[in-house]
Amino acid sequence: MNPAFDMDALRAVVAGIELRSFARAAVELGRSQSAISMQLKKLEQQAGTQLFVRKGRGLVPTEAGEALAAYARRIVALNDEAARALGAAMSSETVRLGLPQDFFDDVMPATLSTFAGDHPGVHVEVRAGPNHTLGDEIRAGRLDGAIVFFPQGAGGGGELLCELPMQWLAHKAFVDLTVQDRVPLVMFDHPCLFRQATLATLDRADRRWRVSVTTPSLPGIWGALRSKLGIAVRTGHGVPDDIVCAGDDLALPKLPAIELRMLRSQNATPAAHALCEALHRETIDRVAPH
Repeated sequence: MNPAFDMDALRAVVAGIELRSFARAAVELGRSQSAISMQLKKLEQQAGTQLFVRKGRGLVPTEAGEALAAYARRIVALNDEAARALGAAMSSETVRLGLPQDFFDDVMPATLSTFAGDHPGVHVEVRAGPNHTLGDEIRAGRLDGAIVFFPQGAGGGGELLCELPMQWLAHKAFVDLTVQDRVPLVMFDHPCLFRQATLATLDRADRRWRVSVTTPSLPGIWGALRSKLGIAVRTGHGVPDDIVCAGDDLALPKLPAIELRMLRSQNATPAAHALCEALHRETIDRVAPH
């Protein structure tokens, strides 16, 4: 007889992988950690294979665990959709959105506002992250939709939304200073497409450089520029008023453009599909050159 996987156990698997912690999943689901552990053990017995291995203080899915998680998301989503259709009382559906920090001030709130108008009972989880992380989250099914930067002309998945020119950016007071010997750079942590493009452009122009500040956040970039610690490279979207394009003033080489693409989960629920459509529209309206 084929095993009948327990719905609560499948929900625990989905929550644990998406939150990257089964301890946090236990809190979100209102269960004890021991109860979650027992559910995972029962699933492994039913599946006849190891689904999770311990890594550090937590658990990570094996290849079989990732496969089960993919089915679990679809089963849980279909179960919840059926419950809603029949008017059954249940917790709200969660849909997940990912985007770079550059779009948190306009695209994100506009998307949430548009989506919430038609889906008032759906919980939206928003994640920021570097491009490779957001792409991995989409492929693993941990995000329903994302907008992601890609190198110009590199191809790749998803739908091309637009191309945006990269710019050398500095604080207004910095452009009056003379860049000595090495160009001081304010950069995101590695890996970062803007970082790669910056260094490749300077190397091709035979310009020497040094990294003055490294930060994991966009506010950290703006703070370092305001402290006149160097020059950063981003698009011109969402740049604060006191930060200016400084390439011509500082005789810096021309930078390439960067692509902005839309990625979607292959197993999106109707609500997740609506969220992706809202993200697509707001990105085109607010970011794409007109």
